Amino acid sequence: MIRFRLKQLVADKEFQEDRRVTLEEIARATGIHRTTLSKIANIKGYNTTTDNLDKLCEYFGCELGDLAEFVSMSESKPRDG
Repeated sequence: MIRFRLKQLVADKEFQEDRRVTLEEIARATGIHRTTLSKIANIKGYNTTTDNLDKLCEYFGCELGDLAEFVSMSESKPRDG
């Protein structure tokens, strides 16, 4: 499963710039609808387009690996016993 680190990138940007960064601001800057940004940030396993990933990488000045990571389904489930 792909896990997005959008919340972490927003928090890092807020810290670096010493101000609040909203999804609305990111939506205006990237052209990605605010609802889509919310889904990327909050819905586990959300499926988005590479166009959106490209725009977010451009906005945050980051690599794709900074925005998303692969997490094995076996690693994400708690082990029994």
